[in-house]
Amino acid sequence: MTALLQVRGLKKRFGGIEAVSNVTFDVNAGECVVLAGDNGAGKSTVIKMISGVHAPTEGNVQFDGSLLTGRSPEAVRSAGIETIYQDLALADNLDPGLNLYLGRERTRRVCGLPFLDRPEMRRNAVEVLRNLGIVIPDPSAPVRELSGGQRQAIAIARAVHWQARLVIMDEPTAALGVPEQREVMALIDRLKSKGVGIILISHNLPDIFAAADRIIVLARGVVAGERRPAETSDEEIVRMMMGATL
Repeated sequence: MTALLQVRGLKKRFGGIEAVSNVTFDVNAGECVVLAGDNGAGKSTVIKMISGVHAPTEGNVQFDGSLLTGRSPEAVRSAGIETIYQDLALADNLDPGLNLYLGRERTRRVCGLPFLDRPEMRRNAVEVLRNLGIVIPDPSAPVRELSGGQRQAIAIARAVHWQARLVIMDEPTAALGVPEQREVMALIDRLKSKGVGIILISHNLPDIFAAADRIIVLARGVVAGERRPAETSDEEIVRMMMGATL
């Protein structure tokens, strides 16, 4: 079976600094691959090359058999890859429906003039969130009034609603309490059950072992190792994360 995402020999230089070197891995449909590593390990650079923000110095990325390297972030999103960064890119003053359609707002015409169709967008947001097992008490409330877990759910729902086949999540449980962390882990399981591939960026060991089907460890921009959770331990993952700096 051909992998949904194929990353081959990615290298990235910034001037004289080589931030990433020869990173290779696959992601299958319905699989969560964790990119684990300490700060500065190259995780963010790798996902920015996948999402089209950075062009690789060498190597390439293929998605569903098509070459992504050299395409814009908008083209990568249109191909079916959504990236959810730590800041979530939500508009705090808008309700979940308007955030779901941010930049793609639905309109209706009244007397020939276009108006935002807020009721339709709210209804769709409620339905998409319900399918992910999330209930928002007041769909008209601004997202700044929601919990961290609910805000993550909205960002994930936006990706799912726009037919993402691969979701990249950057430290999704950072600054969340334990109950909210569990909500996010449950959302990841639901996405996998729908056949969505996931790349999870994390250096948090409980998150890594709770979510991963496979763990790719980065250290100083290179792949230090690949393991399945059942075949490794916290101690080995930490040693691989630190090994390149010893």
